[in-house]
Amino acid sequence: MRLFVFGMGFSSKAIVEQVRDRCTWIGGTTRSAEKAETLAANGVTPFLFDGKQASDALLAALAEATHVLVSIAPDESSDPVLNTCAETLRASGPDWIGYLSTVGVYGDHDGAWVNEDTPCKPVSRRSVQRVAAEAAWLELAQETGLPVQIFRLSGIYGPGRNTFENFRKGTARRLVKPGQVFNRIHVADIAGAVEAAMARPQTRIYNVTDDMPAPPQDVVLYAAQLLGAEPPAEIPFETADLTPMARSFYGENKRVSNARLKEELGYTFKYPDYTVALQDLARLYL
Repeated sequence: MRLFVFGMGFSSKAIVEQVRDRCTWIGGTTRSAEKAETLAANGVTPFLFDGKQASDALLAALAEATHVLVSIAPDESSDPVLNTCAETLRASGPDWIGYLSTVGVYGDHDGAWVNEDTPCKPVSRRSVQRVAAEAAWLELAQETGLPVQIFRLSGIYGPGRNTFENFRKGTARRLVKPGQVFNRIHVADIAGAVEAAMARPQTRIYNVTDDMPAPPQDVVLYAAQLLGAEPPAEIPFETADLTPMARSFYGENKRVSNARLKEELGYTFKYPDYTVALQDLARLYL
């Protein structure tokens, strides 16, 4: 496998580590020269990519890739990878393309369950852009026959990015909005699910999310109990000091099903809910 990754971030790095032993070559993009040096030190051939123009070296490497993972957010002009690299992908015909999206595309469903067949009704601007990007990738798949798999991720956490980190930094808060629930996904299960999907390269959408949509304040309380710490006081959502982006997350309330991922790919979650994951992560903080 020759794997090319657009956007070497938290999730895509975990995916790279999951499949590294199967790869004869791995390349990845970043925006900074400093991060490029880090990628090279970790065995990833780096390419600088600003989302507006792809270098000749990037396009040449992409043309040789058998597997392509896209982990770059769209902007006002749609998807940066398609805008700059679509013709190369059409000509080279990789065996597999994966696109990391978000469950935010579903919008608000008043706490009801949604699955991959639920119509998208995005609320935020970034989710509207995601829906457009997904459609563009699926159009490429339809036009070319290339297998494009879209992974809709819920709230991502894992080592270095979790509720315990908020306690360590003194920023843990217990916001309460009655009836509000969120799904979550441990980064290890993102990597595992994508690896499982690679083995079945067909155009398909998968929700990559845990089994337990839950109120956010419950997660904070459970983390406090594991730490033996005093939980932060409850803060009503209406009076909480939140950024516009943070507040917008609470405008979308839904329960996201992962049944397709389990049934079609036979995937078994390492961390099926936040309690299992936090018990494991707690060892890093105790």
